[in-house]
Amino acid sequence: MLVLGIESSCDETGVALVQAAGVGVPRLLAHALHSQIEMHQAYGGVVPELASRDHIRRVLPLAQEVLGQAQRGLPELDVVAYTRGPGLAGALLVGAGVACALGAALRKPVLGVHHLEGHLLSPFLSQDPPEFPFVALLVSGGHTQLMLVEGVGRYEMLGETIDDAAGEAFDKSAKLLGLGYPGGPALSRLAQQGDPAAFKLPRPLLHSGDLDFSFAGLKTAVLTQVHKLGDALEARKADLAASTEAAIVEVLVRKSLMALDRSGLERIVVAGGVGANRRLREHLDAACARRGVRVHYPELSLCTDNGAMIALAAAMRLQAGVQQASAAYAFDVKPRWPLQALAA
Repeated sequence: MLVLGIESSCDETGVALVQAAGVGVPRLLAHALHSQIEMHQAYGGVVPELASRDHIRRVLPLAQEVLGQAQRGLPELDVVAYTRGPGLAGALLVGAGVACALGAALRKPVLGVHHLEGHLLSPFLSQDPPEFPFVALLVSGGHTQLMLVEGVGRYEMLGETIDDAAGEAFDKSAKLLGLGYPGGPALSRLAQQGDPAAFKLPRPLLHSGDLDFSFAGLKTAVLTQVHKLGDALEARKADLAASTEAAIVEVLVRKSLMALDRSGLERIVVAGGVGANRRLREHLDAACARRGVRVHYPELSLCTDNGAMIALAAAMRLQAGVQQASAAYAFDVKPRWPLQALAA
């Protein structure tokens, strides 16, 4: 079974081809990605209309590139998958429209995929794929969630953010420090030059007793420090970046360990863009090594939005029999679509 996946939920256009056989983990044959970061930098963030227009320009050339890499032709496809949500409505419509038009032209079925499920399952494409069941720390953009994952489509929410997510805390703090767009990676790079103990910043909900997250207060604390420093900010910017990163990472690690304790499991998966953070990986790896817990991550190239995770999620849902691809080519998108609402 050959599955073509199209991702267009925000500011990256991704296309990939995976092959699934039997019950084994699907194999990635080829993938290609175009990032819109350079285009959006002038505006300090994603401009939805510009994002949608760029997806239109990129998606078909990327599909041709992927098929060329894999040395496969369009008639060989079995399923065309696309991101149905969540994401920017206009951007989602581009991928959905292209996928359904392609499916109709080829008389092949199509399948809409949940963007976060794609992230959740993306570590299965790594050199060290996990096994079910596991605890998942999903840290992608505006989402920070801890989930119990028993199988494909079998997800139980353990805790989630009640305001700003970890990714938003990185981006908003970076903006306060004048680091530009995209802020999260810029803050992490600067943090490597600073002292993580230089500023005493809050660890919101660290001792709440539950598994929920809240990072809005941390952002406010960073703003307060910026105002206090005034003209001295430039000299202390790396220290403040390092302290901010340390606060976010400590909360993520401590809550993840609590989730493992409560679930009784000894395997955790970290997925989403923040999963590429160097400090998070180092501290979580060390904490889990002390407990004899296995940690799994996506490959670094697959941490951000990409077509490979969409093709993979579609293939795994089809393999597990929890969803069927459809030859009905009318489509809708779901800009707001909680993962826990995803029907198995």
